[in-house]
Amino acid sequence: MPSVTNNHFSSQEKSAIDRAIAQHSGHPGELLSILEVVQSANPHKYLSLEALRYVAERTGIPPATVYSTATFYSLFNLEPQGDNVICVCRGTACHTRGSRALLERLCLDLGLSEHETGETRDSERIALTTPDHRFTIRTVACFGQCALAPVAEVNHHIFSHVNERILQREVKALTQGRK
Repeated sequence: MPSVTNNHFSSQEKSAIDRAIAQHSGHPGELLSILEVVQSANPHKYLSLEALRYVAERTGIPPATVYSTATFYSLFNLEPQGDNVICVCRGTACHTRGSRALLERLCLDLGLSEHETGETRDSERIALTTPDHRFTIRTVACFGQCALAPVAEVNHHIFSHVNERILQREVKALTQGRK
C-alpha cells in the first residue's frame, strides 16, 4: 500500500490519529480504540480510506486487518455521516409494531427518494445521508428494548413506543436548531 501523504488529512485529524496511536498502542483492543478516536475526530464522523491507510502505516497492522475491522463492526462508518443521526430498530418486535412504516415516513419527510432507499429487505441495514448532510438515517438489528417497541435513537437519545409524530417533532427541532 502506498505511503499516505500529509495533505490527505487536516492537521487536526492527523494529530488525533497520532495521539490515538500513542495512547492505545500496545494495549488490548488497541485497533478498536484507535479507530474509535479517529472516527470521533473526523468532522463527518467516519473513517476515510486515507485515515485507515495511515493507521495501518503508523501501527504496522496490515491494511487488510485495519479495513476488515472497520467494516466488521457496525459502530464504524466508512461514509460521511450527517450532523444528526437517527437510527430505527428493525428487530422483530419493532418490525411487528411498525418500524418499517416509521423508517419509510422518516425517509420521505427528509426527502430521501425511493431510489436512494431502494427496495431493502427487512433484514438489510441501511445508512442514508441527506444531500445537505444534516441527517443520516440508519437501521439497526436490535436495541435490546423489545418491550418498548418500536424504538428509535436520535443523536444517541433513545425513544421508546415511538411514532411518526415523535420522529417528526424531533426532526423539526433539529432542523430549527433547538437541539
